[in-house]
Amino acid sequence: FNSGGAWLRAELRGGHISLPQILRASWGLLRYRLGETNLEPLIRDAIQTQAGQSEDALRTRTQLFFQRQVKGRWRPGGLKVLESTRRLGDECVLLTAASIYLAREVVESLGLDDALATRLEVGADGRFTGRVHGPLCFGAGKLTLAQSYAESRGTRLRNCTFYTDSFSDRPTLEAVGSPVAVHPDRKLKRLAMKMNWPIELW
Repeated sequence: FNSGGAWLRAELRGGHISLPQILRASWGLLRYRLGETNLEPLIRDAIQTQAGQSEDALRTRTQLFFQRQVKGRWRPGGLKVLESTRRLGDECVLLTAASIYLAREVVESLGLDDALATRLEVGADGRFTGRVHGPLCFGAGKLTLAQSYAESRGTRLRNCTFYTDSFSDRPTLEAVGSPVAVHPDRKLKRLAMKMNWPIELW
């Protein structure tokens, strides 16, 4: 399940983005999956389109989107890993390029400990500026956020396990002690096999 694509379609149906915008974004996502482009400019472009919109309105739309299209769509294998991790007493933190609004819904639904996600800058008027607040939670930025969080919890990434399906997460995979590729894209699968990282199908 690709929440990014589903979100774009929901935003189009709600009249919050235009057809040219979703076509451009969909083409970019396809090229990204084929390994032909970097997703970071696409994410920043999407954030820019939110400039002037109300944070409260986006939060509400995200909650509805989660309830209708995301909640409960958990892979059984992922739930088993989550359960076993909890039994060990380890923290379970979501690390995602998605917005913090969607990430918080996932955290609450699954009972996770925290989330590191993309945060949008909000002005004093409660509206988005069109910029990212802090590092973009993608690629090298995701690693920066993960390192800062680990340090704040008195640990190091070498003591952590990280599960992902995306080659774009290579910086974080190489920094943790236990990298795991889950339903990996083609480039990540090749890298995982080269590095002898576990590959799991949930």
